[in-house]
Amino acid sequence: MTTDHISARQVVVRLNDVHKQYGEAKALDGVELEIRAGDAVAVMGPSGCGKSTLLNMVAGLDHPTSGTVQVHGQDLGTLNETGLALFRRRHIGMIFQFFNLLDDLPALDNVALAAQLTGVSAGRARGRALELLGDLGLADRRDAYPAQLSGGERQRVAVARALMNRPALLLADEPTGALDSRSGEQVMDLLNDLHGIGQTLLIVTHDPRLATRCAGRLVELADGRVTGQSTLEPAV
Repeated sequence: MTTDHISARQVVVRLNDVHKQYGEAKALDGVELEIRAGDAVAVMGPSGCGKSTLLNMVAGLDHPTSGTVQVHGQDLGTLNETGLALFRRRHIGMIFQFFNLLDDLPALDNVALAAQLTGVSAGRARGRALELLGDLGLADRRDAYPAQLSGGERQRVAVARALMNRPALLLADEPTGALDSRSGEQVMDLLNDLHGIGQTLLIVTHDPRLATRCAGRLVELADGRVTGQSTLEPAV
């Protein structure tokens, strides 16, 4: 599961005085955040604190009311929707709580499609997809459709899809939230392995076990503000 690493310790994510307002409600209130290559950062906080909004800002799925969001050296505010979609495909991998797989495609094609959308030939895309599924212990499930997979298998397919284009940044939104405890443990192990090989991670979670297992730094949010940052010791 090799990643296309950028220069060691280069800044991959920088949020500068980011505000987001929905009507009268402040979702983010002056957030400053920096994530460097190889960092694994977990964002935690109570419901409604701005975690998902923060993740959406970094993914370019939402726009700040004010402030700037830079990812992989690109100011996302300078890109139109087409440019943002292309940037995401090339540089950002995303893992969602409910997998977001295409029900009418088997696992192999769900994974390969991520590369084909950037112009990679079907043959090359399927070759890399098969390699990733093998790395994740799913080679024998490549022809299975999402409905035929367990929750843990579906999430591992989603991880393979997220890694397909060797992203500079991997985003995970409550990646174990829809899984039973055993499947959740498998996904935690997988994210921890990715951290170990230098994949840059930003994880939004309510689960302190996931944060401790998979991240080296904790960012705490409350009422749209960063209220604390701390180094996490690896779980024993």
